[in-house]
Amino acid sequence: MKKIILLKLELTNFKGIKHQEFTFNGMNAGIFGENGTGKTTAKDGFIWLLFDKDSQNQKEFGIKTLRDGKVIHKLNHEVEAVFLIDDRKLSLKKVFTEKWTKKRGSITANFTGHTTDYYVDDVPSKKKEYEEIIKSIVEEDVFKLLTSPGFFNENVHWKDRRDLLLEIAGDITDEDVIRTNSDLSKLIDVLSGRSIEDHKKVITAKRKEINQELDRIPIRIDELYRGMPDTGGLSKENILSELDNLADEIDSKLSNINNLRSGSEVNNLKMKISEIDMELANVKKEHAQQGQQELYSLKAKLQEEQSNVGILQSRVSSFEQRKSINSSNIKDLEERMGELRNQWIERNTQEFDHENSCSCPTCGQDLPEEQKEEALANFNRNKAQLLETINKKGVELKEKLQILIEENERADTEINKLNQQVSNKQSEIIKLETKIKESESNIKPISENPLYQKLMNDRQVSEQEIETLKTSVEASVQEVQIEIQTLKEKQNALTSDLSSLNESGRVKSRIAELEEQQQNLAAEFERLEHELFLAEEFVKTKVNLLTEKINSKFKYARFNLFKEHINGGLEETCETTYEGVPYSSGLNNAARINVGLDIINTLSEHYGVQAPIFVDNAESVTKLIDIDAQVISLIVSEEDKELRIEVKEEREAA
Repeated sequence: MKKIILLKLELTNFKGIKHQEFTFNGMNAGIFGENGTGKTTAKDGFIWLLFDKDSQNQKEFGIKTLRDGKVIHKLNHEVEAVFLIDDRKLSLKKVFTEKWTKKRGSITANFTGHTTDYYVDDVPSKKKEYEEIIKSIVEEDVFKLLTSPGFFNENVHWKDRRDLLLEIAGDITDEDVIRTNSDLSKLIDVLSGRSIEDHKKVITAKRKEINQELDRIPIRIDELYRGMPDTGGLSKENILSELDNLADEIDSKLSNINNLRSGSEVNNLKMKISEIDMELANVKKEHAQQGQQELYSLKAKLQEEQSNVGILQSRVSSFEQRKSINSSNIKDLEERMGELRNQWIERNTQEFDHENSCSCPTCGQDLPEEQKEEALANFNRNKAQLLETINKKGVELKEKLQILIEENERADTEINKLNQQVSNKQSEIIKLETKIKESESNIKPISENPLYQKLMNDRQVSEQEIETLKTSVEASVQEVQIEIQTLKEKQNALTSDLSSLNESGRVKSRIAELEEQQQNLAAEFERLEHELFLAEEFVKTKVNLLTEKINSKFKYARFNLFKEHINGGLEETCETTYEGVPYSSGLNNAARINVGLDIINTLSEHYGVQAPIFVDNAESVTKLIDIDAQVISLIVSEEDKELRIEVKEEREAA
């Protein structure tokens, strides 16, 4: 257990206290004074020294000394404390100072801010080092819990209080709860790995869904009853039997109509018309063959002659194209022959040059006679060979030219022959076209054929006879059809009754399904209700066990961790009570202080730290409970116009 004992606290120019030194020497003590003398200021100074806040956990509060409501400037505001921590002394000091700066060229200094100086064992320290030393002793939140009886209940959120109590007592497992109540063992299979809270959520959702469905089912059943057709007095067997009888009657009357409409006289007349139609077809065929045969022959001949003209004209075009190509080649050959002729004349006129050919090209002297003769012989030989070559090429070109000329002459002959044939064919075509027109004008229409006229007249007479017979039969048919219509109306009425019976059966079946579903849902709802009961019983059992376990850690303080609603549901909370009275409502100040001290005792054990406890308004407490830590009571005393400290002799410094 780490023990933090306050030996001395000294305040200078702090919240109206000019200078005050409190020497505790590690003992319990009381600080007396009437209201406004600075008892709480001593506690504020103590907290500010450590954490830059006042006793109300406020970071922004007035430190400076006032006169007539105005700040007295240029004062050092100091707090110093001497601690004994596990038999080692530690001095902490903090000085809050105004900063005054002279601008260049100015006589007076201007207020420009504040500085804070830190000292550890009278040695100047940086802020971070100072804070690290305090943190190494105890965390700020823990220190405030251990030094103020009201901090836990008045400054800590209920959820954080609850978490801290669970941390102190240790949670209770589901298995621990089930072991205390054998009925809860059924939950193990029901939960299927879910937590109690999650399972309650599942049950709640399912119950809501079932309730909604149970509300809807009666509405659906009522709607089905309202829409169900009235089938009183109807029998399905009777209806089916009557429908069979009606179907037989209708078939019988339809057969009667067929017999009426299929009389033998009408059939004979229809057969006669068919025979007439066959004869008409033959007459039309013979007429077409007689009148059209010659015309068809003429048109075929015309088409043949037109085709022959096309073939002949195509051959003329082919010869003319060949002739055009040959003419182009003839022109080209004649040009080449002219060029060869010019070459031959030019070469033939060349003479041997004695001056250039019979002298040395190097020194210019005449060549020997035998070399001159050799040069002349070479010149004549080369000239003769070249002339021979030119002459040979000329002969070849002339032969080709002659061939092309002869081809064109033959082509002209063929073209003349073909053109004559085309002319003859075209004359023949004109004659054929004239004959075709004459033949077409001589053909007579089929309507003028005597046999055709007779057959058409016979056919018309037969059709009129059929219509006369049908008129007499139709009256009888209509009577039967009226009877059939009456039977069909009865048939439709019975079919409608049968549909009503079927629909009524379907509705009754659906109502039975819904009623069965209603029973199943009700049973499921009861099962869920039982599961919910077990879950809530589990929670209540766990609450009781947890509350007992937590309360066992405290001597006076008791805690309500859950609030029960009218519907039996539980809501998490964290309310401190003393002898059944809630801390937040109805508990007097003395009880609040003693309950707070009881909580500090347990928290000190939990954190392994004892720290000086400041008890404000201690005059309201007749007797403080026993506590191991150092207690500094702040007591309102009307007769003490100035602060007075009273150290109790029964506690010695550890």
